[in-house]
Amino acid sequence: MPTTQLLIGLYTEGPTDIRFLGNIIKRTFDEVCFECSQMIEILDIQTINISKSSFVEDVLNASRQGVEDFGIILLCVHVDADNSSDRNVYQNKITPALSAIANAEDDMCKIIVPVVPVQMTEAWMLADKDLLKRNMGTNRNDQELGLYKTPEQYSDPKVTIQNAIRIAQQGRTRRRRKELTISDLYLSMGQSIPIDKLKKIPSYIRFRDNVRVALRQLNYLY
Repeated sequence: MPTTQLLIGLYTEGPTDIRFLGNIIKRTFDEVCFECSQMIEILDIQTINISKSSFVEDVLNASRQGVEDFGIILLCVHVDADNSSDRNVYQNKITPALSAIANAEDDMCKIIVPVVPVQMTEAWMLADKDLLKRNMGTNRNDQELGLYKTPEQYSDPKVTIQNAIRIAQQGRTRRRRKELTISDLYLSMGQSIPIDKLKKIPSYIRFRDNVRVALRQLNYLY
């Protein structure tokens, strides 16, 4: 059976999001594509960098540039909900962007996969707290580190992780203390966090559903 290659672009809110999400997105597509009737090879995710304006215009520009620079046929678009629900982001950003893409007549990527973590991307890092603690190099328990809630219950998961890092380093001598910051965690967590852990997070499940919608649009999944 011949193999179809799928070239995916990724547009995110910031560079740390790219470091964390890029590998997760590729591994998710790899897994979901097993449901397809044909063999699909997911090529390396291509990061789309543009000068930012309004969200809808940014998505349009990223869609154009992704096709022009890389020949992408699918674009993942990341935006944090910055809220306990993704409703406002879908209503005020995602839906208008999808409508603008559908009505555009110039050459651009028309298949869009929204990636909308509830609160923010860092909530997904909390899907595997044991992995997070290993990356911090600590044996302290969840309660001590302030990691006792489910991921999307934290109003500011980034600050939650930063505080956990600070607590993890308390009591260490300066010689033994590694000056770890949250920036050091994005790439390693994105590469190693198990997909099965992410499947417990509602906003990741919605992203995964969005992947299936896109594969159906491409007639890869029925």
